[in-house]
Amino acid sequence: MPDRGNASLRDVAELAGVSVGTVSHVLNHPERVSQTLRDKVTAAITELNFVRSGAARQLRQGQSNMVGLVVFDIGNPFYTDAARAIEDTLAASDLALVISSSDAEPHREARVLRTLIEQQVRGVIITPSEGTAALLPMLHERGIPVVLLDSPGDIGGYASVGVDDVAGGAMAVRHLLERGHRLIAMITGPMSVRQARQRLRGARQAITEADLDPEKILVPVETEAFTANAGEAAMSLLLERREVPTATFAANDVMMIGAMRSLRRQGVRIPAEMALVGYDDIMVASELITPLSSVHQPMAELGRTAAELLLDPEADERHVVFQPTLVVRASSR
Repeated sequence: MPDRGNASLRDVAELAGVSVGTVSHVLNHPERVSQTLRDKVTAAITELNFVRSGAARQLRQGQSNMVGLVVFDIGNPFYTDAARAIEDTLAASDLALVISSSDAEPHREARVLRTLIEQQVRGVIITPSEGTAALLPMLHERGIPVVLLDSPGDIGGYASVGVDDVAGGAMAVRHLLERGHRLIAMITGPMSVRQARQRLRGARQAITEADLDPEKILVPVETEAFTANAGEAAMSLLLERREVPTATFAANDVMMIGAMRSLRRQGVRIPAEMALVGYDDIMVASELITPLSSVHQPMAELGRTAAELLLDPEADERHVVFQPTLVVRASSR
């Protein structure tokens, strides 16, 4: 008898007393096999701890059961909930998920996509960066469906799901204006990323709608990354200004968590001396020492919808846009 876990299809057939073809039918088309034979084969599979070869099946089918998910940074909790919802939705169709980070860098993104093509993935869900549009044709030419995640659908020919980032930026700053703040900083993240630009655009829009001058009210600070360290460094710069803002809006919660480190180190009281609003409403936002106000994005709904679009052969260029909501907590009251 072969070692447990190293059994072949033929070993299963011999133990069950059936043909290799019958074992194959049980694995791939069980409805074609009687219950008696299915039970024999299942018992043999269990006894031998048999695991069928995904590589062999991929060669036969010319396609794997894997779907690629490419996001900016899998370390960002925003993508965690979305990825879990994608994984759960794909699992119902017997598909598995492989996740990669692009860091919004075209060269890294291209390398990841080429690897996914080599693995003959069933489809790709991707958070697009500035260079994505030029890379997608190599997937399209090979018949690999693509869905854009956290995207406004501005790349033609592909289905997309996203959130209105302009509206989100506007509601964050509108809230701060309503609380009486008239010098508001914004930690933007890298301006090469669309989300950063649109959230800044929304912030300026809210100020204009209040009949105020964005140039006098808003103090944008660009960072090189959407990380806590970047947020901490940005806040340290803001605290060195001759006129320190009384409120700060960050384009994601992770940067704001870093900014809060700087504020606490300098003894700045939240919100009495600095009101704060983040973006994404990640799980930890409500659990901080001072719970963080944040623009909520429905991450799970984004992920589930992206997976559903990928599985839908009729999705084509369908675009689904969710509206964000503001969750007000102690950091800005």
